Amino acid sequence: MADFGGTDISTFRLTARAWLDANFPPSLAGAQPPGDDPEPRVGDRDLWRRRMGAKGWGVPTWPAEYGGGGLSADEAEVLAEEMARIGAYNPIVGLGVLMFGPTLLEFGTHEQKLRHIPPICRAEVRWCQGFSEPGAGSDLASLSTRCEDKGDHYLINGQKVWTSGADHADWCFCLVRTDTSKKHEGISFVLIDMRQPGVEARPLRLINDLAPFCETFFTDAVARKDDLVGKLGGGWSIAKRLLQHERQGISDQGRHSGPYFIPGPPLPELAKRYVGVDDEGRIDDLDLRSRITEAMMHAHCFQLTNARVAAEAAAGGGPSAASSALKNAGSKMRQDRGDLTIELMGFRGLGWAGEPFTEDELTIPRVWLRGKASTIAGGSWEVQLNILSKRILGLPEATTR
Repeated sequence: MADFGGTDISTFRLTARAWLDANFPPSLAGAQPPGDDPEPRVGDRDLWRRRMGAKGWGVPTWPAEYGGGGLSADEAEVLAEEMARIGAYNPIVGLGVLMFGPTLLEFGTHEQKLRHIPPICRAEVRWCQGFSEPGAGSDLASLSTRCEDKGDHYLINGQKVWTSGADHADWCFCLVRTDTSKKHEGISFVLIDMRQPGVEARPLRLINDLAPFCETFFTDAVARKDDLVGKLGGGWSIAKRLLQHERQGISDQGRHSGPYFIPGPPLPELAKRYVGVDDEGRIDDLDLRSRITEAMMHAHCFQLTNARVAAEAAAGGGPSAASSALKNAGSKMRQDRGDLTIELMGFRGLGWAGEPFTEDELTIPRVWLRGKASTIAGGSWEVQLNILSKRILGLPEATTR
């Protein structure tokens, strides 16, 4: 915990406010955070990234020893409030922050943390996730990408798919098979330099005309011996923990950023703009008013629950199986919100190209289409229900006859 006067959180609030007022570029107030595309490394956006990275406040609760902010959970919450006050966004984003960093902090050696965590804190490297394969999706433990011990290095051959941002990534945290005689116990967790010969990332274009995912091919790719995280054959346990971090992160997307965030004004403002108002200034559709109210209530309840679970995770050593419940609830809520947004916009919500449509009207349909995959990404809806049934409800395994 940083030293800001012991338990006097108001002292830290003043400190954070003064630093943000002095360092956040006013030109970025209210700007959207980076989503699927790499953060632009130009102008005020780059300046803000570098300042937040040097301060460590992009990952406020990570240890200061490795470049994080070293803040308590309460201080991090105050920082978020002060950033919201001035319309600031967090420029330190990506899979390194969302998934890999927290996992390495838990399972990595001191040397691995010193090597990889500081660049993540400063958003100097981009990471991608090498988990899913053409023949190993929901049954991830069936993966077949081979990793052979060659004495002074590992040699990797195989294919991954749905690798987010692989074409922009510098590194990949990857599940590989190091023992073909075992299923779960034959899987290891290695780090792969994506800028070496033998690594090819081919973007996959989606229905929304964007290409955030890739199919990734490893042909005699090399990993150093000290790029093995944890024990040989111990990758499955690390992967399960990492997936909890991923689901926690996915559940939190949609409030302010992320690939399923619906841009533009709040639903009531959109409805008044596209549907109109009655003589009393209310949305001119009673049924629509009711559904918007319900959506806003669900969103508020979700945010409160998410904040509570995040606080419990910070106090209790990381995310739990509750992340599966939040992942399902959050992804379904965003799908419903996207459907409602398109409905109230009418034909203006069907824009694809051309001058008659505003920038929001061209963006919203693409994000709405992308959101259809949110109940699959990070572990499907059905997989999360299985996790909840076993780990929270304590139900027995299903049997077949």
